[in-house]
Amino acid sequence: MELSPGRIAISRLTGKVAIVFGAGPNIGGTIAHFLAREGARVVVCDIVPAAAEATVAFIAAHGGEALALAGSALDEAAVERVVARAVEHFGGVDIVVNMAGKVHWSSVLDMDLTAWNEAVLSFPTAGMLTTKHAARAMIATGRGGSIIHLLSTAAHFGEASGAAYTAAKAALLNFSRSAAMDLAHAGIRVNTITPCAMEHQLWTAMRDEIFDASFEPPHTRSFYSRDDYLKSIPLGRFPRASDLAWAAVFLASDEAGFLTGIDIPVDGGLRFKYPAWRPGDYTGANIADYARAIERTEYGEGKGPLL
Repeated sequence: MELSPGRIAISRLTGKVAIVFGAGPNIGGTIAHFLAREGARVVVCDIVPAAAEATVAFIAAHGGEALALAGSALDEAAVERVVARAVEHFGGVDIVVNMAGKVHWSSVLDMDLTAWNEAVLSFPTAGMLTTKHAARAMIATGRGGSIIHLLSTAAHFGEASGAAYTAAKAALLNFSRSAAMDLAHAGIRVNTITPCAMEHQLWTAMRDEIFDASFEPPHTRSFYSRDDYLKSIPLGRFPRASDLAWAAVFLASDEAGFLTGIDIPVDGGLRFKYPAWRPGDYTGANIADYARAIERTEYGEGKGPLL
């Protein structure tokens, strides 16, 4: 859907109030933008105040209504305050989208216990706190609601050097399933979205490099290059922030009113293909051509060529 600047398409989420925890111009900001242009009033929360304010300014410039708040989804007092402010400002909470957590990469052989505890606890803790306080607000108003957590393919697979991350995301996956059962009686749906490696991760990692077939060969014998990753995706591209935003809009809307406890894989078929199949070997896909062809985006809108 292409919209002219200053116009908002009010339809699928009219009358609903959303909170998005995470406000960068890629995933969080794009989801907030898409929720707003479907008619939701959006509270945007980020640990960096300027990020939340920038997202709200973008939404306002495109005809939406949003409120910027600062806080961490890992801080219970902050989460409680954000939810209370949403209720006070907009009259309730219908939708919550959470992607908060801390990433730690390390081989098991070199794992630091402090880093392990911080990383493994972060994603399910943010999930629990945002779910707990949003659900309480939803129950208080009797409106039901939709709670959405962002996962990763790491929630479903083992990943070299990613034991802490995979454990954390897998914990959030099963937390979400259990929360869906706890909250079903109140008409509150809890679902998840699983992307694989994102297209926007190429923008900073690759922009100034000398391009070859892989852009950056694996640093260890058990890892993979970006070219390997691209060649493994049946649909032949990485997911974009807009792909996740459309999935979030669907789960937030009444169209998904009978869906709870599910996970939507936004990965171009990666999770379900036969593991040994490398479709890119047959299509001729390669990361150098891909990076030259893609467009940089912010909030789901084009900002010009990457290169």
